[in-house]
Amino acid sequence: MADPLTMFIVIRKDLIKTLGWSTGSVIAQACHASTAVLHNTQDLKDTREYLADLHNMHKVVLEVKNLPQLESLAASLSSLDVPHVTWREQPEDIVTCLSTSPIRRSPEVKEAFKKCSLFR
Repeated sequence: MADPLTMFIVIRKDLIKTLGWSTGSVIAQACHASTAVLHNTQDLKDTREYLADLHNMHKVVLEVKNLPQLESLAASLSSLDVPHVTWREQPEDIVTCLSTSPIRRSPEVKEAFKKCSLFR
């Protein structure tokens, strides 16, 4: 498939570098966001198609530097009508990451993610 359905999961890097969160804690946040968006979009055609082929799922895990960059990305995705969940860890009430529903990589989607880099 030339343009597979892909979930984009974007994590705040400052959670690790500045706030001292462990890598495992940050990975758990990504899991929360991706599970939530799949639940919220379970009736969408693309989500159903994505989940129908469990052995060929595509995910890209990206990072942004901080909360303002994550909020800017979320606003861009909203303006493009890209279904996503911004995860807020409780009880701390800290926005940690976001995950899109399964989507195709249109030029507009690629542009929205241009300030992100692969999570390291």
